Amino acid sequence: LPNHAPDNFIQVRPDIPKGKLETITYSSKSIGVDRKAVVYTPPNYNTNQKYPVLYLMHGIGGNETHWTTLCAANTILDNLIADKKAVPMIIVMPNGRATAEPPSGNFMADFNYYADLEPDLLNDLMPYIESHYSVATDRDHQALNGFSMGGGQGLNFGINNIDTFAWVGGFSSAPNLQQPNVLVPKIQQAKDKPKLLWIGCGDKDNLITGSWNLHLGLDEAKIDHVWYLDSGVHEVPVWNNNLYLFAQMLFKPKGSVTPPPSLGAYNGEPIEGGFGGMG
Repeated sequence: LPNHAPDNFIQVRPDIPKGKLETITYSSKSIGVDRKAVVYTPPNYNTNQKYPVLYLMHGIGGNETHWTTLCAANTILDNLIADKKAVPMIIVMPNGRATAEPPSGNFMADFNYYADLEPDLLNDLMPYIESHYSVATDRDHQALNGFSMGGGQGLNFGINNIDTFAWVGGFSSAPNLQQPNVLVPKIQQAKDKPKLLWIGCGDKDNLITGSWNLHLGLDEAKIDHVWYLDSGVHEVPVWNNNLYLFAQMLFKPKGSVTPPPSLGAYNGEPIEGGFGGMG
């Protein structure tokens, strides 16, 4: 793998097959309302085939559309699949704000609602996807990731449920990310270890501390993981690039794809500023 995506990796290529995006509505007993998610099915989706599935979370203040409007998840996967660099997969992008309350004027006030997504994801959304799409339901074919607040969700929920998700990651994870002394023992005690544990962040992102500390904790515990430092702040290009690299490792035999070398550099010092934004 290259250590950074090529210049044209988010450009729509007219000469290749395209996946399909659709917005679904499912009943959430956990939250008590109907909720929406965006689903990407790969090019030439065939219901006679069982596909692996990636659950992909957005950042605070966003919604289920942000991975395909703010970021370019569907275009990245279309291009990777056309180039045979990624396994054809279904991507499910939920609304990470798990509440029946309408959004407030101050989206930071919604911080705690994002922790409540876990039961909705496991007990409501995943059963809906499994009954409406042709997905493989074993842990080896299920992945969980996200950016910013969604990165914290991906790592927290994924490590909490290693028996459900074999492929786990977080991009530029926000301060909702749990501490290493919480997450590392869960991995150590799990019967089945992650097939891929990805921690990525921009090297000038002032939210890097949580990702850095988890990386150090995993290193100390000798737990295999990918620590990928991009060059950038808390911004869309970092998340698109991380997805481009992460997706190429998903659902493939362990060791068959070499993890990318970091593009950036970080020494553990606090970073002032550097919180780019979500658009």
